[in-house]
Amino acid sequence: MADTSKHILLMDGPDNKGLIYHVTGVLFRHGLNIIRNNEYVSPSRQFFMRTEFEGNFNTDVLLNELQTTLPPGITFRINPKKKKNIVVFVTKEHHCLAELLIRYAFNELDADILAVISNYNVLQPLVSKFGIPFHYISHEHRSREEHEEAILRTLRIYDPEYLVLAKYMRVLTAGFVQHYPNRIINIHHSFLPAFIGASPYRQAYERGVKIIGATAHFVNNDLDEGPIIAQNVKEVDHRHTAADMATEGKDVEKIVLSQALKLVFNDRVFIHENRSVVL
Repeated sequence: MADTSKHILLMDGPDNKGLIYHVTGVLFRHGLNIIRNNEYVSPSRQFFMRTEFEGNFNTDVLLNELQTTLPPGITFRINPKKKKNIVVFVTKEHHCLAELLIRYAFNELDADILAVISNYNVLQPLVSKFGIPFHYISHEHRSREEHEEAILRTLRIYDPEYLVLAKYMRVLTAGFVQHYPNRIINIHHSFLPAFIGASPYRQAYERGVKIIGATAHFVNNDLDEGPIIAQNVKEVDHRHTAADMATEGKDVEKIVLSQALKLVFNDRVFIHENRSVVL
């Protein structure tokens, strides 16, 4: 039996007539109050809907009625509207981590930071100020797989819902990613798909770009090619060196990452064919 806190119904599948009618009818019959509803039909006729509701209900009974009422091919799930449990990964740069820590301290993150993991101990003093466990797991003298296995052992302590790569400058293997499918969020310091991989500000400088940007995306097995969640840009000109661009870009990076996390943690992001739909 679910309590009277708020919940979110997420559903997607082939578009059909009456989908909204059927869902709202089921919720009405269970005495539930719809607070907010958003839906979208893609050009390929894929239907997406996010319904926020409140009330007392039996989860199994509600899910069963939705299953029997909706047409085949529709997938759905019900999530409680609550903070997500996350672990943050960092290397040496502090700006994205510091932004998340401040938002967390002032209850603006929609998540609980269970721990911070790093392959360097540079940022441990910063993290300790917020009373959050810091795990220094060095990659030196270890293969990539050995290093990731050590990380996985630590993650089993916390069982996080999401991993946040806040300037974690190591490429994760497919073997690691499969443990957290569509649950690893990365901030990349360029406006993807431009300047994939290392040194994007150097690449941008050499290309003479007039804007730089940042991209928050889910991590998959292809480097910097997972579904994009949020992006933003900032104007630059010929006076900016690559170092200047990197400095200017830090402000964009931390804001884009925070925006993306807010969307994900509020269950507003659907993934479909390596694209995201944000409702």
